Amino acid sequence: MRSRPRLLAFVIGLAVLMASLLVLPTPSSAAPLTKVLVFSKTAGFRHSAIPNGIAAIQQLGSANGFTVTATEDAGQFTTSNLAQYQAVVFMSTTGDVLNASQQTAFESYIAAGGGYVGVHAAADTEYSWPWYGSLVGAYFDSHPAIQTATVKIEDQTNPSTAHLPATWTRSDEWYNYRTNPRSSARVLASLNESSYSGGNMNGDHPITWCKAYGGGRAWYTGLGHTEASYTDPNFTRMLLGGLQVAAGSVSADCSPRTTTPPTTAPPTTAPPTTAPPTTAPPTTPPPTASGSTLKARANNQFVSAPNASTALIANKTSVGTSERFDLVSLANGNVALRAKSNGQFVAAENSGNSPLIANRASAGAWETFQLVRNSDGTVSLRATVNNRYVAADNGGASPLIANRTSIGQWEKFDLATSN
Repeated sequence: MRSRPRLLAFVIGLAVLMASLLVLPTPSSAAPLTKVLVFSKTAGFRHSAIPNGIAAIQQLGSANGFTVTATEDAGQFTTSNLAQYQAVVFMSTTGDVLNASQQTAFESYIAAGGGYVGVHAAADTEYSWPWYGSLVGAYFDSHPAIQTATVKIEDQTNPSTAHLPATWTRSDEWYNYRTNPRSSARVLASLNESSYSGGNMNGDHPITWCKAYGGGRAWYTGLGHTEASYTDPNFTRMLLGGLQVAAGSVSADCSPRTTTPPTTAPPTTAPPTTAPPTTAPPTTPPPTASGSTLKARANNQFVSAPNASTALIANKTSVGTSERFDLVSLANGNVALRAKSNGQFVAAENSGNSPLIANRASAGAWETFQLVRNSDGTVSLRATVNNRYVAADNGGASPLIANRTSIGQWEKFDLATSN
């Protein structure tokens, strides 16, 4: 009977139609990931795992519906060409890989809502381009030999780390960074420095993070030195999540956390049997730390703010009222300096082109600094208005000014609390 095939076809067609109606459409605010650019140009050390990384992303694309263009041609960094990609991957790039016009095109791409994914040596790239340093989150400092370490997953809700256990043991080349990205990025995973040799970040060692930056999104991982990384399902799934986060195809909270996780494990002994206090102690530091001093490491002289008209200068051998500051905590982990001598905040006026003076009654954009903790125990101050570091140049004989693109000896200070 001819009616039976027609009836069967009708039933199959109806089933397909019903199934399609049950698939929820992708929200317009989270368009699916469809196109990725992988950039792997190197001007310094070249990692043997780069081909493995490219192949892994191509396989992820085949399995998840996005196309991958792999290139080492920096000429592809034009505004029109980059606009077709939802994410650009810097796959273990090293050194200066883009010229000025290519850098401008990439900045425009991010400003238009583009996504950046940095893998491993992407942090060993473009040291003279401060915008890129802020995008990646932290520059490479050093690394010990390849060895096994314990990775602590700090955010098990992020799409790139949700599949991982609370602690993840693996072998890789573990980067140390020049600064800690925690104040400007959501740290997703960090290293337990007691689980391996060679960590130099004082027990708070982020290794994977994400952030909103300049109109777009950035996701970075220090993992991925070894060729074996790119056949590890846990790592490649993390990489897929990073691509999706950077592209904006999935929602993710990449805002910085306001507290730092403890650097040591909690005690294993039972708590005391005495009754707890009626009010719980605070879990975060108080908003101010009175009586802090800054001593320039280059000349061992204290920074002084004598009044509201004289510029700050690192030229005092002892501590008096003029050398004391309140370190005031602001949003996103930033700080302001309030001089004890006059109660005024220190300002980096004129985008860092003028000396620092304690002459502001309140803390605004000009008075906001990122407190960068260096691996040698010193700190550096980066003005958020221009992303430049405060320098105590000329042996402390010149006023402090926020005009340096990187941290050297003149940009390092010892921070201490003075009674």
